[in-house]
Amino acid sequence: MTQPLTDKPRGMNVGRGLRMIFVAQIVIAGLLIGIDLSSRWQLDVTRSDPAPTGPVAPGDQVRRYDPSRPTPQFSNPGARPNITMPANLPPQLDFTLEDDPDFGRILMMNGAIDQGDADRLATYLDTLDTIPATISVNSPGGNVDEALIIGRLIREKALNTLILPGMACLSACPYLLAGGIERQVSQTGAVGLHQHYYETPGYMPAYFAVEDIQRSQGAVMRYLIEMGIDAGVMVHGLTTPPNEIYVLVDSELLDSRLATEVTE
Repeated sequence: MTQPLTDKPRGMNVGRGLRMIFVAQIVIAGLLIGIDLSSRWQLDVTRSDPAPTGPVAPGDQVRRYDPSRPTPQFSNPGARPNITMPANLPPQLDFTLEDDPDFGRILMMNGAIDQGDADRLATYLDTLDTIPATISVNSPGGNVDEALIIGRLIREKALNTLILPGMACLSACPYLLAGGIERQVSQTGAVGLHQHYYETPGYMPAYFAVEDIQRSQGAVMRYLIEMGIDAGVMVHGLTTPPNEIYVLVDSELLDSRLATEVTE
């Protein structure tokens, strides 16, 4: 049984999302200043309540982010596809052709998103006699700018994207998912967002760091709108720290249009 995409007044969603994003950016600015002060005055700002583990449910969607795990604890594998998965996720995207009983020949992308992966994908596609219509993604995320380039390449090639049962698409990976014409997510897969990670030197004034963050978030918002996604979905990421992940439930995937279909 599938849950179809339902049309909603997107203008209102985007407007509300933009206001929430603006508020979230103010909060991030405050956090940056607090982090800067804590580094100077050695304040203890660590959280004492670790995120829970196990499958998510509506209202209980924040989990610890561990990019080293091929299958996160909060992903409910169910009946996993008959695809050989690596014991450890590669440090950059790995491309293989696989046969799935439901989708036929698919292009499987496993691993973190690293700089140069977009060029590597374009080169790989050029070597294929026939490019599969669907790309399945299993990634803990990685380089945001590279993810946007790959997403645009996927859309340019008019390919579909897919999250198979037991697979995860986290951090920057949902921007790859967004590039698909049709975007299918299994109910036993996981799609999650959190704040982008920035390596900010301690000597950089907070307002410069905030300016860089706003520029990056603006690029992501432009990309999502370009792909037909409700940019308001970014609110979940902006309010979740980098060491945690907010896992989207079915209704959020469909309402934001990040998924055009959620499947069993």
